[in-house]
Amino acid sequence: QVQLVESGGGLVQPGGSLRLSCAASGFTFSSYAMSWVRQAPGKGLEWVSAINSGGGSTDYADSVKGRFTISRDNAKNTVYLQMNSLKPEDTAVYYCNANAYWGQGTQVTVSS
Repeated sequence: QVQLVESGGGLVQPGGSLRLSCAASGFTFSSYAMSWVRQAPGKGLEWVSAINSGGGSTDYADSVKGRFTISRDNAKNTVYLQMNSLKPEDTAVYYCNANAYWGQGTQVTVSS
């Protein structure tokens, strides 16, 4: 069955960095564009970033542009989100997404 498993979340101080990973299985990963979406406490879902199936095209929400980098390794069926210069407002559960498929999420907390 389809599985998307996020990892790499945690507690980090403002200005710090984290790298999220999302390991995919059960579908042809290299054929799918992948996205990261987050949900802050008490708020709705916010699209963060996307990458096309081949990895050559990426897009970012204005709120993270210049600080976050999405990438993928199709040989490892994994998509990444490198997050730098983290801010308290980046605190959220981060989900990876491929069309109708969603992971369980990983918590990112940015606090001093």
